[in-house]
Amino acid sequence: MKHPDDDNELFNRLEAEMADPPAPSGGEVVDLGKARTARGESADPAPDPSPDSGSSKSADPEPTESADAQPTLVDSTVPTVSGPGVIDRIKNSKRMDVFPPWMKSRAEFTEALGWLAGHLLHTIAFHAVRVPFVYLPKLVWRSPRGALNILGRIGRWAVDGEGEALRQYTATNEQVDEYLKLSRQRDRRVRLRMILTVLGGLFALGMGLFLVFGAQPMTQFLAVTAAVLGCGLAGTPADAPLATRAVIKTEVQKLTSDIVVKAMASIGIGQIASAVAKGKDGIQFAAPITREGPGWRADIDLPLGVTVADVADRRARLASGLRRPLGCVWPDADPNEHEGRLILWVGDRDLSKTGIVKWQLANARRHDIFKGIPFGLDPRGRGQSVPMIQHNVLIGSQPGQGKTASVRVLACGAALDPSVEMWLHELKGTGDVDALACTCHRFVSGIDDDSIKYAADSLTLLREEVMRRAGAIKKLPRNLCPDKRITRQIADKRSLKLWPLLAVFDECQNLFAHPKYGKQAGEDAEFIIKLGRALGVILVLATQRPDKDSLPTGISGNVSIRFCLRVAGQVENDMILGTSAYRNGVRATAFRPEIDAGNGYLAGAGPLPSVVRTAYLDDPATNAIAQRALALRKAEGTLSGHALGQDPESTSGPSYDLLADVAAVVPVSENRVWNERIAARLAELRPEVYGGWKGENVTSALKPHGIKTQGVAGTTDDGERTTRRGIVRDDLTTAIAERDGNRGAA
Repeated sequence: MKHPDDDNELFNRLEAEMADPPAPSGGEVVDLGKARTARGESADPAPDPSPDSGSSKSADPEPTESADAQPTLVDSTVPTVSGPGVIDRIKNSKRMDVFPPWMKSRAEFTEALGWLAGHLLHTIAFHAVRVPFVYLPKLVWRSPRGALNILGRIGRWAVDGEGEALRQYTATNEQVDEYLKLSRQRDRRVRLRMILTVLGGLFALGMGLFLVFGAQPMTQFLAVTAAVLGCGLAGTPADAPLATRAVIKTEVQKLTSDIVVKAMASIGIGQIASAVAKGKDGIQFAAPITREGPGWRADIDLPLGVTVADVADRRARLASGLRRPLGCVWPDADPNEHEGRLILWVGDRDLSKTGIVKWQLANARRHDIFKGIPFGLDPRGRGQSVPMIQHNVLIGSQPGQGKTASVRVLACGAALDPSVEMWLHELKGTGDVDALACTCHRFVSGIDDDSIKYAADSLTLLREEVMRRAGAIKKLPRNLCPDKRITRQIADKRSLKLWPLLAVFDECQNLFAHPKYGKQAGEDAEFIIKLGRALGVILVLATQRPDKDSLPTGISGNVSIRFCLRVAGQVENDMILGTSAYRNGVRATAFRPEIDAGNGYLAGAGPLPSVVRTAYLDDPATNAIAQRALALRKAEGTLSGHALGQDPESTSGPSYDLLADVAAVVPVSENRVWNERIAARLAELRPEVYGGWKGENVTSALKPHGIKTQGVAGTTDDGERTTRRGIVRDDLTTAIAERDGNRGAA
């Protein structure tokens, strides 16, 4: 047992040593107690409260050196407890998926099983075709050599040939005792093996005579076949296998941290290059490099001040550093992390070489447009869809890059929903979507003036339809339409006439740049895009000339979903994908002509723009889908307009004149009037046209005529004086006069 006095003796010895420590040569003895006291006094800047403190201070006006050298403490040396606790940190931590993504997605799981079944069937068919024509002749040809190989192996085994080298070694090195032991062992082995060989030979001879003279023909055939096959396999050289591979696996170098660090250091970012030059990595890996789909994924934290856009801007250099094709390297941002978190995905194969992407709905019987439309695959092989309800779509590219094919995919997806009313306008006259004409309410294909006018009339009719729907949806009860938006339940009530309406304008630059119809068409399209989104009216605009003349900025600036295939420059890129897209690294100019046809940036369908390879539908596939859609619409009675052979609606003589109606409800005595009062009066004048209008509807409707709103002072029904948006009647009369060509009329 340890005695208490042992502790006292130990402490006494330590105190004695501290009281008189041996001074090291050239050193200085420091009194720790005094040092601590001095440090405590220097850390307490409080003035001395004694009466003498003031006089002594005045007597010594010069500041002391210690006062000037006092440092300013920024980071406290005392640990403070702040931030979330352990439980909160655990709650905020990221949980890894129990099941891989392809197992949680029914579509991806079905696709994986289909690929596996196809792989097995291909392997079986490959070898089945070669068995009678390649493999059997090889075996017959190699069987004599195999028979000699079998006899040679039996002979070597009988005479113990495998031990000959060892016996020769002992004899050469004069190891007499070892040699005698091996010789006696060999004699015993040979004696036994020769007996077995003779017995086996006699048995084989007897079996051979029986098969030749006593066995049935079928038995003889089976025996000869087995002998030939066995001898053929025994005669197969090691460097010439019998069967060839049905599938040759492409060996791709594994992505490692060393490869990534070297590649990142070579792309010209100073912070990374300087760190690597000092022997550091320059980047940090937020997670281990793992397989994701047909490629490798690396989660990287970039240096301070470096963004994902900086890396995306150097994608070609990064691909060179990784020694991979450009279509294999895809740097993306992580929407759930900071701006410096890079997700580097390196595919096994160039995206452009993945072949034709099969559309998920190619064999579907019907589809619900409220669930979005499958559009294609991203570089990681994940399916990408385009939400349609409450959205408008803008597609742009150079000619021949897959723009019309993208339009065809969206149109076919909408056609498979029998509740969707389709208006298709193909304004280059090549008949790319003619197969879908049998399902359309309005349809035109051509580049002549009549076709352009037809498309312009469609936009005018759509504008009127948006106004009608605004009034209709306002009257719906809140329990049916609480958010004042079209839903599946509302669309299924055919009596409300609020089903989804999809209007496609392919090569829309031919419409908006037309000298006669272009201006009004642009104004109508802008009106529809701004107000029709929540009312079930969907515009899909496709153009190969995205400039301010062919695509008005009011349209390109308000579209919610954008798909940009290859374009020529930064201006075209930002016209389609939005302002600053090029600066942020979303560059459709990086796609290679023809090689990357069908590849584009899809923005608005997800949290970040992503590269998508669109599915492809040829004319036979499109026609098959159109026939299924036609049968669906016949069964549910939703065919109308062009599909039934009816004459198109005409807009040449509108049933009302907006400016005249506004002039009728705004008397001459009322020079300034609020827009909300104009809307109420118009609704009383023509409830079938202006029912449900509000002040903002009046603002939007008068804007194309050059009538601007401004603050107008007035008195409310309660007698309160206030200012609201309104118009001046003089501006209205001026607009009417300019339209009629007679400025003096009013």
